[in-house]
Amino acid sequence: MNFQYNSICRGGYSIMEKIKKAGVDPNEYIKFYNLRNYDRINTSATMAKIEQKSGVSYEAARKEHDDMVGAGFGGRGYNEYGGKTGAEPGQLHSQYNRYQQAASSTLGSDDTEYDTVASAYMLNGPPITSIPWAAGNTDEIDAFVSEELYIHTKCLIADDRVVIVGSANMNDRSQLGSHDSEIAVVIEDPNMILSQMNGQPYQASKFAASLRRQLSRKHLGLLVSQDCTRPDANFTPVNQDPNTYDWGSPEDLMVKDPLSPAFEDLWSSTAAKNTAIFEKVFRPVPTNAIRTWADYQNYYGQYFVSPSPPGTENPKPAPYQYGHVFKKNFPEGPEGAKAVKECLAGVRGALVDMPLEFLCDVKDLVREGLDYNALTEEIYT
Repeated sequence: MNFQYNSICRGGYSIMEKIKKAGVDPNEYIKFYNLRNYDRINTSATMAKIEQKSGVSYEAARKEHDDMVGAGFGGRGYNEYGGKTGAEPGQLHSQYNRYQQAASSTLGSDDTEYDTVASAYMLNGPPITSIPWAAGNTDEIDAFVSEELYIHTKCLIADDRVVIVGSANMNDRSQLGSHDSEIAVVIEDPNMILSQMNGQPYQASKFAASLRRQLSRKHLGLLVSQDCTRPDANFTPVNQDPNTYDWGSPEDLMVKDPLSPAFEDLWSSTAAKNTAIFEKVFRPVPTNAIRTWADYQNYYGQYFVSPSPPGTENPKPAPYQYGHVFKKNFPEGPEGAKAVKECLAGVRGALVDMPLEFLCDVKDLVREGLDYNALTEEIYT
């Protein structure tokens, strides 16, 4: 994060500081956003039925599955050593098998219709306030979770005409050629369409324009939620099916001109509203509400960090689980879940503001918080 902020807005050499020194307001030309979503873990009555029928807990089945597919090895799973179940990639094991068999004979009952509620913040999705919950292993308020989305593939779309997609980041590590090895493809579709840019007629590349509009709509919640069990033409390679796009639909027209005041208002207002809702419901970090380490402790540490000193055997749990509902902001009992759903009903898509003021009053974010050495600095700069 320290290197990200030094690239964007801090340290004297960042892109926003350089623009400002040139006498131009950078906020008029460059913006930064993140993506965040929420869902409801299906720990309802269905899970309780499956666990009872199989005699296997969901956690036991999950850990065995993670070891079977290799998650956790090399530090890439939920801990360095995986689930420690003895299961190996490519092999099936008893607890996972029993759980899956019980699940197959249980799924399809009325309370499994909403295995996910992600469609609630997409186009034509059901209101989250209308989605039922069958009481099971967990109270509904504890089943809601949120996380920031990290999309590893990079995509740059310039002027609705040129697209660069690949592994290369827009930094020295990727671009100098002396650090990381990267691969990317530049796409310039010669098929042009009549579009609009800054209120004026504009010739755009069909591929670049449709990709930019599709991504914009996805982030704004202006696409119908995709069901991976019902693939359409856009799921398959282009040599099997052509990409499909609903040119001229009301939602397409809303994102047609990325430089129009209407688009700017839609984009910025959606991000601001989503950000405010997520901060109330989940209290995530980073956030602009935290400018100092004292703010960090008051806003986050006292609620989401164990009060026990590091290294304590059997440490006390933190008052709240990070990524779950910050219940301090809501009534107790069923009314709390109702209030949470009423808040989340305002979320559209996954667009949120990037908190550029997070710990901005800390002189050096890394050196005052976590140690790093000269090798780290050389690799990342």
